[in-house]
Amino acid sequence: MRCPFCGEENTKVIDSRPAEDNNCIRRRRQCDICGKRFTTYEKIETVPLVVIKKDNNREPYDRNKIQDGILRSCHKRPVSVNTISRLVNEIETSLYNMDEKEIPTSVIGEMVMDKLKDIDAVAYVRFASVYREFKDINTFMNELKKFLQ
Repeated sequence: MRCPFCGEENTKVIDSRPAEDNNCIRRRRQCDICGKRFTTYEKIETVPLVVIKKDNNREPYDRNKIQDGILRSCHKRPVSVNTISRLVNEIETSLYNMDEKEIPTSVIGEMVMDKLKDIDAVAYVRFASVYREFKDINTFMNELKKFLQ
C-alpha cells in the first residue's frame, strides 16, 4: 500500500479490526520511510447491481437512495441512526444474496416496507404512502387496514 503522504510503497499494518458495520476490515498502517500513519478499509468486491425503475429505465444501484427514503420516513420518529443503518445493511445484504444483476424497484420497496413495519408503524405508513403513490384517503385507509390485521 502506497503512503498517501510521501508516496513510498513500503508500509506496514500496525492494527487490524472489523469496521463498525462488520462489512469491511479497518487497517491502521504506518509508512516505513516517513513514519506517518493512515487508515485503509478492505471490503469484499461485489457484482454491480442495476435497478429497474417503474418506467423500465435502468440505473446503477445506490445505497444512499434507500437510506434517504428511510430517513425521510423516520423523520421525527424514535428510530436511531444505528437502527436505520442496520436496516439498510440488511436490505443490501438481501439484495446481493439474490444473485441477480438487475432488481426491480418494486422488490426493493417491498423489502423496505417489510423492515419498517417491524420498526415503526408511522414510518411504515409514510414510506408506503410515497412508494405506493396513494391518490386519495381510501387507498391510505386500505393500507392502514392491512397493517392493523
